[in-house]
Amino acid sequence: MHGAILMSDRLPHNVRILGWASFLNDIASEAVYSILPSFLLSIGIGKTGLGFLEGLANSTSSLLKLFVGAWSDRMGHRKAFIVVGYALTSLSRPILGLVTSAIWVFGLRLTDRVGKGLRTAPRDAVITESTPDNMRGRAFGFHRSMDHLGAAIGPLLAAAFLFAFPGQLGWMILLTIIPGLLVIVLILFGLKNTSASPRSLEAGSSMKSKRSPLFGSLPQGQFRYYLLALTVFTFANSTDAFLLVRAEELGVGLVWLPVLWSMLAILNSFGSRLGGWASDRWSLRGMIVCGWLLYAVVYLGFGFATSAGHVWILFAVYAGFFALTEAPEKKMVARFAKTGEAGAAFGWFHTTLGLANLPSSLLFGWLYQNFGAAVAFGSCATAALVASILLVSLRAPTNDGAVSNQSDVEAH
Repeated sequence: MHGAILMSDRLPHNVRILGWASFLNDIASEAVYSILPSFLLSIGIGKTGLGFLEGLANSTSSLLKLFVGAWSDRMGHRKAFIVVGYALTSLSRPILGLVTSAIWVFGLRLTDRVGKGLRTAPRDAVITESTPDNMRGRAFGFHRSMDHLGAAIGPLLAAAFLFAFPGQLGWMILLTIIPGLLVIVLILFGLKNTSASPRSLEAGSSMKSKRSPLFGSLPQGQFRYYLLALTVFTFANSTDAFLLVRAEELGVGLVWLPVLWSMLAILNSFGSRLGGWASDRWSLRGMIVCGWLLYAVVYLGFGFATSAGHVWILFAVYAGFFALTEAPEKKMVARFAKTGEAGAAFGWFHTTLGLANLPSSLLFGWLYQNFGAAVAFGSCATAALVASILLVSLRAPTNDGAVSNQSDVEAH
């Protein structure tokens, strides 16, 4: 029974196309990302600099998501943003294989994140508008599952290539243009455009009361409170690049970092499918709170770990956090966005996460460099605990957009 439920062939066409696009894109991106922190540290960028680079890149991406989400609502043509976004990423990423300067790496990484900023909110809006509420958890879970599956294969291919051709990192990065071009073709010819329906434009929601020409409807009420809780949690959720740095410190060799990253992605792929299915049946708020509490436990573990064996165990447990939060967090946004402005809703969601990522990653890097792992990871665990307490008091929306004091699972 459950196996049939988890199959992707019952999902809408657009959801499957976007899932496969994320799969191919992450094969390329994670092959590079798994070795990027070590590369940056090797050319003289310290831990504080790494936090600044990753935080700024992600924050730039997130600012774009806010504008682009509302812009795609007004245009009613989301596909163009998705195509251009994937094209920027797919064409800039391979050039990393040709450069050795930190400035060039910074510029190309920024261009990569601009592409992500252009495509993410419209993509999530397409998934929302292509899927009924009672299967949106599965839809978002499937998409994240395919994303993680690509993230699992990419580092393994990178490790195999570097085993076969030691020292040929540049060629490995250049070859990521192949899956990148396949993504562009798939989206260009396979994705069908969506737009908000007139009925949804009339529906009430927590986003309906105020509009901005740049940002769409401004978050109100419980949606604003949800974004506040997410902001607090984001101060706990610094860039995962530091987990790879910590792994190497504890004895995981450079050649094994892609394998470790791949293991996490494989577990995330399975967990996202299961978590998406569960979020269509269980309390969204309850799942997210449990995920954030698990995150706090895992980060405490990273802070006080003493061996490479601890790292492998912690990475495996860390996958549970993604399973419990990724699909539920996005489905919660979809439920708040009942005004036909899904692009704006997801723009606010992703921007909230991204803007807090710069100070959180910078602060984490500074704490890590000056006070050590225990203080840095312990501070993240504390912030995750505070965010969990805030989210417990959220009045969750039901599947018709109304805010309920009862568990949102009762909407089904």
